[in-house]
Amino acid sequence: MADQQALEEVVEFTSGLIRIDTTNRGGGDCQERPAAEYAAHRLAEAGLEPTLVERTKGRTNVVARIEGSDPSADALLVHGHLDVVPAEAADWSVHPFSGEVRDGVVWGRGAVDMKNMDAMILAVVRSWAREGVRPRRDIVVAFTADEEASAVDGSGFLADRHAGLFEGCTEGISESGAFTFHDGAGREIYPIAAGERGTGWLKLTARGRAGHGSKVNRENAVTRLSAAIARIGAHEWPLRLTPTVRAALTELAALYGVDGDLRDVDRLLEKLGPAAKLVEATVRNSANPTMLDAGYKINVIPGEAVAHVDGRYLPGAEQEFRATLDLLTGPDVDWEFEHREVALQAPLDSPTYARMRAAVEEFAPEGHVVPYCMSGGTDAKQFSRLGITGYGFAPLKLPEGLDYQALFHGVDERVPVEALHFGVRVLDRFLRDA
Repeated sequence: MADQQALEEVVEFTSGLIRIDTTNRGGGDCQERPAAEYAAHRLAEAGLEPTLVERTKGRTNVVARIEGSDPSADALLVHGHLDVVPAEAADWSVHPFSGEVRDGVVWGRGAVDMKNMDAMILAVVRSWAREGVRPRRDIVVAFTADEEASAVDGSGFLADRHAGLFEGCTEGISESGAFTFHDGAGREIYPIAAGERGTGWLKLTARGRAGHGSKVNRENAVTRLSAAIARIGAHEWPLRLTPTVRAALTELAALYGVDGDLRDVDRLLEKLGPAAKLVEATVRNSANPTMLDAGYKINVIPGEAVAHVDGRYLPGAEQEFRATLDLLTGPDVDWEFEHREVALQAPLDSPTYARMRAAVEEFAPEGHVVPYCMSGGTDAKQFSRLGITGYGFAPLKLPEGLDYQALFHGVDERVPVEALHFGVRVLDRFLRDA
């Protein structure tokens, strides 16, 4: 089991990484190198030989390998990203890059997404070095840049240009799984991610006839775009159940003792109460308009109008997504992918999933482990290009009232010290036997 020093270091490292501002504003505006050097230094102290690689100056990734005791075993990738989304200090109770530890809680941007997991990885690896622990199979540790944007400087670059660093890796674990979900009725649920919806960030462009704002214009680009956006926003996507989501619904129905008839999923979701939040976003594709841009003067009808849409599609449903967008945009609006990544699905009958479940149940015997599919995406998408199957497993035991999912990209992001200690113990238990 992880030692006392590991429990102290996970708090120190979480706070230390938060204090390094790695805000990713998109468009290449980020510098992960200071955080990468922080992580690499602590890996080196544990006797490892970290490799630092960049596609763009300052956008640094760190990769290190821990040799396992069974050379015939496939390697496991354990990865976390170093960048974070922006935070407006005026909105926060504490400065978002203070890393303040107050009343048993670590505060700051990245506390849950995902410098906490980065710190857990470092703490576990260093505790192994002190104890002389050698895992069963090779463990490849990676800290990436640019996950909060396109990943072109991070996992995408690593997969495309440095595949050799991940030789032998067949499975990987990263963020967004094995956290406590409180259902409001006394149950603690621990969802482990075994899938992700695909990412389809779209640019819509409507073209028309520019002209004076006082004249009749039947070819108004703004009108054409607005009509398309309204159709997209109002569209009711049909149900599409993947194996992971089917398993999640079945296990949750059994947990709550309700009829698990999947012929009426919307009714089943109602019966699950708050626990429906774990699956309701992943029973359908989705497309949410998020940005609009048109015109430069109130009395000038522009010749072009642009919108952006955050689209997500389930495994096996990308072609349906494309065809639906063609219908919804119509003949007067063109659309294209600004960023596209595949949907993922991982097996639930694998030894790795069983070991993750067992590790959580050992330290949270009162909890109920269920599979789930992430509504968004992670670096696992890019690493899947290398044939690596990805799971979401960043364990945290959270107190009731602390909404883990709301803290992602939210104001006053924070993580309890005890949650970090739980995470280190569970991660250590899983990785030793993985």
